[in-house]
Amino acid sequence: MAGLPCKLIAQVAFKAGGDVFHRLMSDRPHHLSNVTPAKVQACNLHQGQYGTNGSVIEWKYTLDGKEQTAKQLLHDIDEAKKTISYKMLGGDLLETYKNMTITIHVETKNGVDFITWTVEYELLKPDNPHPLSLMGFFIEFTKEVETHIFG
Repeated sequence: MAGLPCKLIAQVAFKAGGDVFHRLMSDRPHHLSNVTPAKVQACNLHQGQYGTNGSVIEWKYTLDGKEQTAKQLLHDIDEAKKTISYKMLGGDLLETYKNMTITIHVETKNGVDFITWTVEYELLKPDNPHPLSLMGFFIEFTKEVETHIFG
């Protein structure tokens, strides 16, 4: 499976308002360390501006009990479609995956807002694990953001 493109998708109902989630992720990701401090410790801007295509950010986060980093390029923010895509440039995940793109899409169906996380990646080695724990992280993260907003 090494070298073959893979994709994981998870969709979570979000009662706290999809627009709020989209704004937080696109324009204010540096506030997430206050929202989910056990998961996200920092989001630092390296180039550009938050919420702008071509900007580079670096996350410090905890996954599976380990502190990690992820340097990402914001390469596709679409306000009309409420999507944000992050292309992985560096960090711990690239020790396991050849490349990775994470896309967040907010949509409303039958009056309910949904947050859809899509992780596209290639394994460096065929016996490397698929990023199921990362997807679990995103699902829990979404629920914690929702709880924070209602708090």
